[in-house]
Amino acid sequence: MNPLILRGVRPYGEGDPTDVLIRDGVIAGIGSIEDTGADTDTVDGRGAILLPGFVDLHTHLREPGREDTETIASGSAAAALGGYTAVFAMANTDPVADNAVIVEHVARRGREVGLVDVHPVGAVTVGLKGEKLAELGTMAKAGVRVFSDDGHCVHDPLIMRRALEYSKALDVVVAQHAEEPRLTTGAQAHEGERAARLGLQGWPAAAEEAVVARDCLLAKQVNARLHVCHVSTAGTADVLAWAKARGTDVSAEVTPHHLLLTDDRLETYDPVNKVNPPLRTARDVEELRRALADGVIDCVATDHAPHAVQDKDCEWSAARPGMLGLQTALSIVIRTMVEPGLLTWRGVARVMSERPAEIAGLPDHGRPVAVGEPANLTLVDPDSRWTVRGADFASIAANTPFEGMELPGRVVATLLRGRVTATSGRIPA
Repeated sequence: MNPLILRGVRPYGEGDPTDVLIRDGVIAGIGSIEDTGADTDTVDGRGAILLPGFVDLHTHLREPGREDTETIASGSAAAALGGYTAVFAMANTDPVADNAVIVEHVARRGREVGLVDVHPVGAVTVGLKGEKLAELGTMAKAGVRVFSDDGHCVHDPLIMRRALEYSKALDVVVAQHAEEPRLTTGAQAHEGERAARLGLQGWPAAAEEAVVARDCLLAKQVNARLHVCHVSTAGTADVLAWAKARGTDVSAEVTPHHLLLTDDRLETYDPVNKVNPPLRTARDVEELRRALADGVIDCVATDHAPHAVQDKDCEWSAARPGMLGLQTALSIVIRTMVEPGLLTWRGVARVMSERPAEIAGLPDHGRPVAVGEPANLTLVDPDSRWTVRGADFASIAANTPFEGMELPGRVVATLLRGRVTATSGRIPA
């Protein structure tokens, strides 16, 4: 691989523009750099901000089983175009990733595609049924760092405790989809005035908050690490703040759509806005932004969930929950967190790269932009504006709630170990 020079970039958006030399997958120099020879490649980064490559703890790549909606190849392309260098592929595939054979297949396909580091998430329970622990030990030996039944809650407290105990012994993380199923059976929308008026059965905030509180108590008792998926309510942020103040080893993520959209989107009954957990109130959105800025919520994760047209273009009650997120995440974070002054660009690096890499134990991602560090990097044009068109995404599906929305900021280029995996909105041949 030829040496590569990034010209005129600004690490973390700070200081004067500078050059960055990359050699053998590592940052070899920062400053005024002369061409090192005819074999040197160059990326024009004038005006661009240089950040560590993004890490997504929560991506649905659908392979194996639903390759009609997404594949590891198409999802990896979407991730690279969104500035990601590592993603975690959730376990609710068909068959479920609850054994070493499936997780090894996902990891192998990710390496074959080679656009991002694809890390399989192992199921906590067999078949995501919440009844019997899956083969956590053998999956951990196969390289799994995160376990989750996402799409389903590990609702039995004894099974959750056992999972946390095993996770401590294996030095892995259990990520909980917090939803008390006895409170959400048949639920279609956030429980409140709007759902009642629209005739949609409510999904109460307490269904999330109660499980988070329970699991924080369990994690504290057994001294294990807990990660909370897609936090959606102000009350959950309060529970997390309380748990962290008590010394609980808990981390949490919030999705871009929960930072921007509210349940007023339900007025049209358009199923593109149906997601689990549901879109909440404006107050929830405000408190989630504050919690992310303060570090109560650790990171942003997309919960990228592609769906076929027939699973979304139907009546609300029959529609599958989920939204695309990989190619819009950065722009939503800019709009909701950077433009209002809640995060600096170093803050963006923290919530989209450093903390998720730390939570998952990825030593080569989320590293500083500094000499000697791995060149897993993202170049961002902060001044660009673009209009969302789901049909133009790399994903096979097109179910984005941001269709037609003008958003700020674009990824100029993404580098995985010094190799350009996305540039100018396309994947290099």
